[in-house]
Amino acid sequence: MKVYNITSPETFLEMIKQCKGSVELVSKQGDRLNLKSELTKYIAVSKLFADNTLINDLELIASDPDDVKFLLEYMMEEK
Repeated sequence: MKVYNITSPETFLEMIKQCKGSVELVSKQGDRLNLKSELTKYIAVSKLFADNTLINDLELIASDPDDVKFLLEYMMEEK
């Protein structure tokens, strides 16, 4: 799933934390980084959100269909 226009990294990460299954960030090189892992989350996301500005485009893979629905609802509410 593509995620666009993340304006609040902290809120976004809280939403990821609430997911039941794994949620992976796919890098431009095709690497998958597990955002449910605290260490991976802080390393990967700190680079993405370093200047605390709008993130235009991320690709996420959620293992649980309910998590996909949950994240889509979150993104719709953010608009």
